[in-house]
Amino acid sequence: MPGHSPTQVRTVAPAKPSRGLTAVGIFLCFGATMACFAGTTLLWRGTVLDRAWALNPTAYRQLAPLGASAGVLFLSLSAALAAAAIGWFKRRRWGWRLAVAIIAVQVGGDLVNVFMGQLIKGGIGVILAGALLFYLLQPKIRMAFESSAKSSAG
Repeated sequence: MPGHSPTQVRTVAPAKPSRGLTAVGIFLCFGATMACFAGTTLLWRGTVLDRAWALNPTAYRQLAPLGASAGVLFLSLSAALAAAAIGWFKRRRWGWRLAVAIIAVQVGGDLVNVFMGQLIKGGIGVILAGALLFYLLQPKIRMAFESSAKSSAG
């Protein structure tokens, strides 16, 4: 190229992440926070944090009898969501795969709710989680993680 010596290297600034990619990462962080909160309040009862269950007393009535085992499961979910968020923001392929797996399990759980007779709750869940899963599986989204996998390998 005229005006450039062969030894000069052109750098390209990384593309600004799309709002959708950022929103999914924030969603994963929010989910991790809420699952951690739920797990903590199920493991350690009687704290001031218990008041937050007033926002969803039905869920508390269903989860409270399960006690510590439900708390541990929620903390495990929180760890998985946090890991997915980290991988997501770093554009790692494993972060995308983990996010897809978590949302796919959510769709499956919502389908179970539909078949168990909770048509509205399960149906809305299937629609919302299904739409998110559809978004995650778009080639453009997947490619955002494929290119980082290739650049980190090379």
